[in-house]
Amino acid sequence: QVQLVESGGDKVEPGGSLRLSCTTSTERVFNVYAMGWFRQAPGKQRELVAQILPDGSTAYIDSVKGRFTISREYPRSRLYLQMDNLVPEDTAVYDCNVLRPPYWPWGQGTRVTVSS
Repeated sequence: QVQLVESGGDKVEPGGSLRLSCTTSTERVFNVYAMGWFRQAPGKQRELVAQILPDGSTAYIDSVKGRFTISREYPRSRLYLQMDNLVPEDTAVYDCNVLRPPYWPWGQGTRVTVSS
């Protein structure tokens, strides 16, 4: 069974940067899947933040456009989310997964806190 492992979260001040990483416990080649980074802020539903398709095209929600960059690494099967100019509203637990259901089992996520 696929196990997703996210890392890279931390507490940073507004304007700071973080790079999140995602990999799997078993061999998965991310470039054949449509993948996404999701986040869930306290008291809110999980939302899709960024996506990358097998052809390499990317898309972002409006609130992170120009600040976040999703990428993938092959053949190491890693997915990344570069987050720049962070704002307090980015505070959330971030997860990676396939873009659409059926989802792989969710990992533990990685917590990002943006606060001064």
